[in-house]
Amino acid sequence: MKITPLGERVLIEPSTGEERTKGGIYIPDSAKETKKEGTVIEVGTTKQGTPLPLSKGDKILYGGYSNEDFEIEGKKYIILEYKDIIAKLERTL
Repeated sequence: MKITPLGERVLIEPSTGEERTKGGIYIPDSAKETKKEGTVIEVGTTKQGTPLPLSKGDKILYGGYSNEDFEIEGKKYIILEYKDIIAKLERTL
């Protein structure tokens, strides 16, 4: 199934919290801290119809509270507004 966000919105797959600590202790779901980090799956367009400055596969940090969480085929996704994206993460050598 392909989902295309409309307008200035971005579809992301949120990152999952760590399963265990550095010492090897497993963390239950109720104690996991939710990271506001994810991977871009699809990108909408600006009001003028030009692409947003993100690409599929980009790692991002996001904030805000006005996002839509949903699940399709066992995977969790979030659609959020472009203005709620705080930063794009890039690896440096």
